[in-house]
Amino acid sequence: MELNVYKKDGTKSGETVKLSEDIFGIEPNHHLIYRAVRVYLDNQRQGTSKVKTRREVRGGGKKPFKQKHTGMARQGTSRSPVMVGGGSIFGPEPRDYTNQLPAGMRRLARKSALSLKAKEGLIRVIEDFSTAVPKTKEMMGVLKALELGSTKTLLLLARPDANVVKSGRNIPGLHVAQADKASTYDFVNTQVLLIQKSALEVLQNTFKN
Repeated sequence: MELNVYKKDGTKSGETVKLSEDIFGIEPNHHLIYRAVRVYLDNQRQGTSKVKTRREVRGGGKKPFKQKHTGMARQGTSRSPVMVGGGSIFGPEPRDYTNQLPAGMRRLARKSALSLKAKEGLIRVIEDFSTAVPKTKEMMGVLKALELGSTKTLLLLARPDANVVKSGRNIPGLHVAQADKASTYDFVNTQVLLIQKSALEVLQNTFKN
């Protein structure tokens, strides 16, 4: 598959790039994509939800009222779960949600997500660009020139570029990432993949190794 390379002003540069069939042309494994996204979301969870049980709440050493002749059910402590201020029954406890996939499955999931985007025609390649200083207006101009101003977009870079990242971080719907570090979730959680030309080479070399 060949794609045109665009300039910052939205026009075609006259150059084309070829997408590797081994990466962008495989039959997508939807179940692996689902599993990779599920693992990613699980690993984002802190698992710190916690409530106090009966043994952890303060007080309750004294019997709240006498045993008989009150017309109420007997109580041995004011910290019983049925009393106001008492402990909780079966409440959440801290837990570890960490999950992982084998490296081969993670790799295939990423390739499946990329192939799915290519199959749907949602990959755009742009010439390498940077900014002298962080400039949100300039980044927004690039997106509008490519008719992506209101589209959820993932911009892939070949290497870290603080100015480009800062230029795009305040734009709703735009996420900037390094090509070799973007996850399956990043690919799926976007509408269009906007890839800098050098980042495409990095991305394809990543799966060759």
